[in-house]
Amino acid sequence: MNLKRIFGTVLTVLGIGGLIYAAVLFVNGAGESKDLKALVIYGILGFVFFIAGISLIRTTKDES
Repeated sequence: MNLKRIFGTVLTVLGIGGLIYAAVLFVNGAGESKDLKALVIYGILGFVFFIAGISLIRTTKDES
């Protein structure tokens, strides 16, 4: 396995974790501004990590 693919997988898993945590904050939030700030930060970072990981996995070619 290629090192870029492993890094892409790690980024994808971190992105999924960030998006899940943002969803948990959204469901459990009571509308406080502190919760909204954390929700936006974790949501954006999770989305960026997820997209970067997926694109890194897709663009890396298999070499034997």
